[in-house]
Amino acid sequence: MTAANAEAAGTPVPADEAPVRGQWRQALTVFAENRLALVGLVIFVVLGGLCFLGPLFYRTDQVHTDLASVYLAPGTPGHPLGTDGVGYDQLGRLLLGGQTSIVVGLAAGVLATIVGTIWGAIAGFTSGWVDAAMMRVVDAMMSIPSLFLFMLMATIVTPTVPMLILIIGAFAWLGPARLVRGEALTLRSREYVHAMRSMGGTGGRAVRRHIIPNAIGTVIVNATFQVADAILYVAYLSFLGLGVPPPAANWGGMLSDGLANTYSGYWWLLYPPGIAIILIVLAFNFIGDGLRDVFEVRLRRR
Repeated sequence: MTAANAEAAGTPVPADEAPVRGQWRQALTVFAENRLALVGLVIFVVLGGLCFLGPLFYRTDQVHTDLASVYLAPGTPGHPLGTDGVGYDQLGRLLLGGQTSIVVGLAAGVLATIVGTIWGAIAGFTSGWVDAAMMRVVDAMMSIPSLFLFMLMATIVTPTVPMLILIIGAFAWLGPARLVRGEALTLRSREYVHAMRSMGGTGGRAVRRHIIPNAIGTVIVNATFQVADAILYVAYLSFLGLGVPPPAANWGGMLSDGLANTYSGYWWLLYPPGIAIILIVLAFNFIGDGLRDVFEVRLRRR
């Protein structure tokens, strides 16, 4: 029974439960009003479901080559999207490649968000020379093109899935750090923070209990964009031949192979992974726009 129904039926509703339910209901309402956000959520659910559940039902051999079935056109019996230059089924490879791209993108985006949030919150709250030193590190790293850093690290180490997560997360946290630092500079001057410090609270407690929780809206919205960027970085590296080595697959590597074969007339090797990358990146950007509406104070209070 919802809080509204309980109240109408005369059933008492706990004082702390009704406001929470009201906030969740309002948040869902605001999110649902953003049609693009709903479209993005549907796209993500559909692509995620296909990539992680599809291989359970549509089983293909993505390890052993089949030179008798190379470059089969879409619509060939048993191969709805055709095959590539070594006989791999394109649909099966697209589903497995999506697992790699989505897992690396999500994990790297979350890692970058966590590291950037902690770094920015500490820098903004402490201020002074600590803030200056920490942010100079951020500025120095941001002065170097991120794609160049990713390529450098990918050539030094073997680009496995865990290593790609660490490489992308190790440099993608710079943006969230600057964003959260700006929030922390504003929050550190609030009355409740001063009250907590006057009662003997430590700086670590202030960061954990007040700075980060009150900046969570900004953090969550930025996290969706970080995931979209991470998926693009995976595609960049794989397109340049620095992704996970074969027989593992990802959309960027498939896109690179498709581009190399486009002028030979094998167009079906290019468009499916390219469309998949565009859709998943758009989905996370649309979801981020919807979450930004939810956490925007003016919309929550209207």
